[in-house]
Amino acid sequence: MDFTPTEEQAAARDLAAEIFGDLATPERLAAAGTGSDAELWKALCAAGLPGAVEDVGLLGLVLLLEEQGRVTAQVPFAASCVFGLLAVAAHGTDAQRSRLLPALRDGTSVATGAFPARSSVVADEAGALSGTVPWVPWLRDATHVLVAAADATLWLVPVAAARVEPVELTAPWSAGRLVLDGAEGERIGGQTAYEDVRATARTAFAGLQAGVCAGSVARAVAHTNEREQFGRPLAAKQGVQLRAADAYMDTEAIRVTAYEAAWRRDEGLAYGTHALTAAWWASEAGKRVVHAGQHLHGGMGADLDHPVHRHFLWGRQLDAYLGCGSEVLEELGQLIAGQDETAGQQGPPEDSAHGELKEGTA
Repeated sequence: MDFTPTEEQAAARDLAAEIFGDLATPERLAAAGTGSDAELWKALCAAGLPGAVEDVGLLGLVLLLEEQGRVTAQVPFAASCVFGLLAVAAHGTDAQRSRLLPALRDGTSVATGAFPARSSVVADEAGALSGTVPWVPWLRDATHVLVAAADATLWLVPVAAARVEPVELTAPWSAGRLVLDGAEGERIGGQTAYEDVRATARTAFAGLQAGVCAGSVARAVAHTNEREQFGRPLAAKQGVQLRAADAYMDTEAIRVTAYEAAWRRDEGLAYGTHALTAAWWASEAGKRVVHAGQHLHGGMGADLDHPVHRHFLWGRQLDAYLGCGSEVLEELGQLIAGQDETAGQQGPPEDSAHGELKEGTA
């Protein structure tokens, strides 16, 4: 395993860091409210970053999402790349790729994913879908939504063909309630498509969580170095140091497990268990980190307008989206047990995994 970024991955990451750093400032984020930053999205697309994901792979996307998470930039970058660009590129037909990918690359089309824990969406023989998904992140920004039906098939549906009702989450993700009443969709791939997109999403959103946590820790370190108590910086206190060190180690665990899962996918290796491991760390450790970041700010951490509070909200929303840690761990255990039972059989048994992204807290 070698997680050292290639020149292309490093260049894309550095460019993303520059754009996010320049435009996703606390002042602009506050002005955006609960909506997305259209100017920032245009800047990312003008720089060619969504389209670059095909070249830099899932590991490259994780690196880009870390930079987004550091500043909690309000754009549908992860969703559109995972549920649109990578899903169509990997599982679409030649006709679908030639028709859909150009607009997804340049950002004129934006995709998101409707992957509820227990889908009630059904498709008839003609590809007409019916059912409701209580909330879908970034749905109000999307032109297309990749819907997981109850039989684990994937359907790409134009948002204009569905009914979207605004939903406010704890994190400002332009979410909406998706109501399908005979909306026509097109099938994307087969059973393996569902499994691969699910694992890809878990890996990518774990990478986003790594960035959210890194940003929270960085703010806490800066605050405790500047804030003095009894003539000494708070950072000089052993309790503060230990709390920050624990948060740093948790963040590194999220990062390295996301890197490994992404690297394995890019290398064409089975990565179902690795995606679940990354999701578990992102969920379980992620909430510890953002709580620590807020706690280390003392009374300022309770200020809803303070930038660290955004990291707290994003961290908890990602925790809910990726799934309760105990549920993810149970699923991982079942998958490993299934591998043991099928030892010696042809093919990697973990490729049959199809873990669930969970509904978050609206």
